[in-house]
Amino acid sequence: MSTDNPITDDLAFSAARVAIAAAIAAAKLAGRGDEKAADQAAVDAMRNALNAMPIKGRIVIGEGERDEAPMLYIGEKVGLGHGPDIDIALDPLEGTTLTAKAMSNSLAVIAFAPKGGLLHAPDTYMDKIAIGPGYDEGVIDLDAPIDRNVKALAKAKGVAVEELGVCVLDRPRHKDIIEALRVAGVRVHLISDGDVAGVINTTKPETGIDSISAKAARPRACSRRRRSNASAANSRAVSSSATTKKSSAPNASASPTLRSATC
Repeated sequence: MSTDNPITDDLAFSAARVAIAAAIAAAKLAGRGDEKAADQAAVDAMRNALNAMPIKGRIVIGEGERDEAPMLYIGEKVGLGHGPDIDIALDPLEGTTLTAKAMSNSLAVIAFAPKGGLLHAPDTYMDKIAIGPGYDEGVIDLDAPIDRNVKALAKAKGVAVEELGVCVLDRPRHKDIIEALRVAGVRVHLISDGDVAGVINTTKPETGIDSISAKAARPRACSRRRRSNASAANSRAVSSSATTKKSSAPNASASPTLRSATC
């Protein structure tokens, strides 16, 4: 891989337009009660926009394996076939149920990196934890029990554990996480869908969410057992709101610390 960073500002803005196209397409079906139609509209719009870009793109994390997804599948080549080699992670509509019900926090998400810059992972559950900006590296540990992580986070923030808010996707697989957080005294914010928005909310003090913890059902664009920052110089992540609540990717001064690994 070349040492020159192919992710220029122009390319980043083009990626943003791809996400915006998907969000607009999905938004037209918000509140219609049809998750599949909203998702398909987002997929079509994102694929068309990607194929108009001067890149040699490859989907690394997408809608599924080739035999499971007709478009934007893992390994699919996108773009005009000339320009920089780009690895792409995407979710045309994160929160299909939210969109179908015209609820907030569904997103169109896309991330670009130089070839080889994103983890290629099969569909599997992954441990995930994120905290807001401004903390030293090593405050949280993906391998540590959740109660130990929140105590460490509270100490780093200079507050009591009871003052922390942690976002958790309301799923049966998270029963132990939720119970451990409540025993520790943490305020638990349960969400029905849309954990990408939950990660973004850790960057916004007004949400009261300091961290998010989950076993994510689909792989994300984070290196295995490696600290990752949403504003890393060699990759760009873009999100656009698809429903009623405007949301955007955090800027460099408000980037969450993310860690993700296979179970």
